[in-house]
Amino acid sequence: MVRAKFWAEKRAPFELAGQKIAAGTVETIDVPVSLLSNHAAVSMPVRVFHGSKPGPVLFISAAVHGDEIIGVEIIRRVIQNVSIKRLRGTLLCIPVVNAYGFIARQRYLPDRRDLNRVFPGSARGSLAAQLAHMFTTEIIARSDYGIDLHSAGLHRENLPQIRISEGRPKATELADVFGAPAVLVSKLRDGSLRQTAADNNCDVLLMESGEALRFDEFAIRIGTRGILRVMEHLDMGVRKQSTRAAKSVHSDRTRWVRAEEGGLFRSTRKIGQFVEKGEVMGYVSDPFGDIDLPVEAPVKGIIIGRTNLPVVNMGDALVHVAEVVRPDTADERLTQIEEAAFEDELFDEDEII
Repeated sequence: MVRAKFWAEKRAPFELAGQKIAAGTVETIDVPVSLLSNHAAVSMPVRVFHGSKPGPVLFISAAVHGDEIIGVEIIRRVIQNVSIKRLRGTLLCIPVVNAYGFIARQRYLPDRRDLNRVFPGSARGSLAAQLAHMFTTEIIARSDYGIDLHSAGLHRENLPQIRISEGRPKATELADVFGAPAVLVSKLRDGSLRQTAADNNCDVLLMESGEALRFDEFAIRIGTRGILRVMEHLDMGVRKQSTRAAKSVHSDRTRWVRAEEGGLFRSTRKIGQFVEKGEVMGYVSDPFGDIDLPVEAPVKGIIIGRTNLPVVNMGDALVHVAEVVRPDTADERLTQIEEAAFEDELFDEDEII
């Protein structure tokens, strides 16, 4: 258990998993989840920062999919920049939601279910349903806001992006404050954490960045600074953050370009690059080079995701393109955001390998 105390005003304690965290303290609560087949206990550790002064309750979660580890590092860095003496409100940090998948380096739970498709879950359902139910009742129902950190799947990479749903003006406001390269409007999916949060009147930003089982320094910097900006905007007592280098690129329509034939995919464009409609983004060829099919951009926009696996079958997703609302300045804004991320004094260059 980690705990830090100082003089606090008379603010009610925060309750989590039957335990009370006093105002002005930091504690790590191991929320019980289940038992493994060998009777070893599995828990979901939650670091609770319960400030002495009133404010919103914000949760930050990662590894809902066990192989999406980039969010774990983002949360670690955020924690290093939060002072309980300054904090207003309550911050809940859950770096590993899906402990089963995280330990096994796999996306799913042992029952092969996708945790982000079974929310709000059930106390008497499958293992995935029980974990979702516990997260819903212990975290989402107690929170005003949330930031859920994800990455692309295996052999794919994503440009750092924030996804929000229509009709949530506060989420739109916070997405702009976050300062990621792209903000996408995407529909809520039944069974998702984001849908359940909306049902509980909790505004959630979903961040997609990097790839499974890998760290991406650019994405980590964007995520860390973005979360601290959101906390500052919510008046949660963090130090003043650097201003956004440029406005995020907005999009409400994205398209995956798929392989028309099986073969070897050679990409000629990177994530974050702007493309014109019809521009060639790569080629799919057969092993002999007799066939060389161009992969063209379906719309004018930016590349927000792509496969990293050259060997592809017909129908495989190759490049993800977001149609841009303001294409005239998109490329310049993305460049400014990337350059600013690596000039940020928040980060210690000695720690980067």
